[in-house]
Amino acid sequence: MMDLFSEIEEPERDELKALRKELEEANYKYYVLNMPTLSDREFDEKMHRLQALEAQFPDMFDPKSPTQHVGSDLGKKGFEQVKHKYPMLSLANSYSREEIEDWVRKLPSNAEIVCELKFDGLSISLWYEHGILVKALTRGDGVQGDDVIANIKTIPSIPWRIERTDIPEFFELRGEVLLPWERFEALNKEREEQEEPLFANPRNAASGTLKLQDPKEVARRGLDAYLYYMLGDNLPGTTHYERLETAKQWGFHISDAIKVCHSVDEVMAYIAYWDTERKNLPVATDGIVLKVNNLAQQEELGFTAKTPRWAIAYKFPAEKQLTLLKEITYQVGRTGVVTPVANLEPVQLSGTIVQRATLHNEDFIKSLDIRPGDRVWVEKGGEIIPKITGREIGLNSIRRADATLLVDSAEYAFPTTCPECGAKLVRVEGEAAWRCPNEAGCPPQIKGKIEHFVSRKAMNIDGLGEETIDLFYQKGLLKNIADIYDLKLEDIAAQERLGEKSAQNILAGIEASKQVPWARVLFALGIRMVGETTAKKIARVYNTIDTLQWATAEQLCAIEDVGPQIAENIVAYFNDMRNLEILERLRQAGLQFEGEAATGPQSDKLAGLSIVISGTFSQHSRDEYKAMIEANGGKNVGSVSKKTSFILAGENMGPEKRKKAEDLGIKLMSEEEFIEMVNGK
Repeated sequence: MMDLFSEIEEPERDELKALRKELEEANYKYYVLNMPTLSDREFDEKMHRLQALEAQFPDMFDPKSPTQHVGSDLGKKGFEQVKHKYPMLSLANSYSREEIEDWVRKLPSNAEIVCELKFDGLSISLWYEHGILVKALTRGDGVQGDDVIANIKTIPSIPWRIERTDIPEFFELRGEVLLPWERFEALNKEREEQEEPLFANPRNAASGTLKLQDPKEVARRGLDAYLYYMLGDNLPGTTHYERLETAKQWGFHISDAIKVCHSVDEVMAYIAYWDTERKNLPVATDGIVLKVNNLAQQEELGFTAKTPRWAIAYKFPAEKQLTLLKEITYQVGRTGVVTPVANLEPVQLSGTIVQRATLHNEDFIKSLDIRPGDRVWVEKGGEIIPKITGREIGLNSIRRADATLLVDSAEYAFPTTCPECGAKLVRVEGEAAWRCPNEAGCPPQIKGKIEHFVSRKAMNIDGLGEETIDLFYQKGLLKNIADIYDLKLEDIAAQERLGEKSAQNILAGIEASKQVPWARVLFALGIRMVGETTAKKIARVYNTIDTLQWATAEQLCAIEDVGPQIAENIVAYFNDMRNLEILERLRQAGLQFEGEAATGPQSDKLAGLSIVISGTFSQHSRDEYKAMIEANGGKNVGSVSKKTSFILAGENMGPEKRKKAEDLGIKLMSEEEFIEMVNGK
């Protein structure tokens, strides 16, 4: 009999193991890679199922199970990991009035409930000592987090110093780092132009931004933050609401959308109001957070292994509609990436009509098992970009969208040839995208490269917009970027909708582009994955195109933010004879293929000194500091030794280098001290 029960239980035990693995992978992709694979509701449903199975099989308890700890965003290099003073837990999620009522019933009868907006960003813990910001920790694994203070200091709404006499010696404020909708749209537009993967939502964008190594790039992207909880000893107030009001008086960014409620009806009215009104906010929200107001009651209620009992989150349902997938078409970008696009029966979501949605790549389509003729679910919950989340599965296996449209049940097949030029598509190992290799003969790639070359952040040539480039391409005037500098007044003026005045303006823009500096010229060339910021860093190290042309992949990888794939793309670009011919024509046209002339040291202030750079900096990049050291006669070295003169130490300095410096008695010099040394007389 026991054997029979064991056989019955075995599938459920296997399910338990599989769920643990799936949820750990989902946590890693959400917190570390910023690439969520499950919706919040799907994740919570699987988590609840795992909790039920673990209760059923107590002999399979594992302290490392996803039910016993929060998801972790640890794993990014370059940040010091610091233990939280107070565990940083996640919140239990609810999705219905019944779940809210059940939570309220477990509270003390006189409990007040504070309702707040649940901002969809990255959790942050700010430590203040004597009014000065000293640490900024991500949630991490709940026990310890990454100290990202250099990046946090780029956010204008977070004060570095509180100039008051009525604040405690130490206090901690927790909140959410966000990327406003406006900045999110601008960032995704940039990424789209570079054919980089788009961020699915502002939360992913904020998380990815906060873990960058360059504070200047973080500052450029425009993060914001809302704070929502204060911790510490000897703090003012006996309620959560009072403390938030105090924090607001101290100058912290606290949301005005906070209300103290006394019943479930008041809570649900608050939820109903913000479910609509949140769409007018400048930042993304995905629900409401409910907290017991009285701090003594919070302490009495306590915590579970991973959530506080005195707080819960209500998640807004994602807005979704069922519609017909009419056909899948394919777009070819300037780097040859072939992107499938879903063409839909028009459907209204969040006040807009949706007719198209990206399907990303072949793997995405196969994972959803969708094909033309299916009725598919389209969502826009917390997302500004519509996405297809699945198909409607009927009672039988026949795929029938309507009475007039039947489709073959054969598996979907991605095209094997380019839809624009017919070239055989290739797929690089380790990449999800199929790519057309016919760079010189595929019309969208040719025109896309020209459009990128003339864009504002590249060569900034007015008058050569998408339509004009397409016209010139059709007329045979433009086949590559070098042809731009061979355009003649009479050829331009002779084209439809253009005259002599337009031609003169275009030629004036072309002539002016010859003064565009080397870093922007490098960006304009459109080398795969070499964006604007990366181009600047490369140009600082290789200040002529001739030196860059002969750089090896290993040498290129020594540049900050240049990884093996970018390095290989640069080497491949200069190994292509067609590119070399175009570059020679551009050189003859007079483009700036050289930055500021390399010179000897500007001073001997650092002569004879061997300097190690470690950490992240707010005023200059690491490459800029390396250049300053060399310009003042110093020598850059990568490792700490007895010969090291001092370490230029930024935020989040590596703990190994710090310990070795202490053991050897080597001075740590701050960013401010170094600048004063170099600039001083």
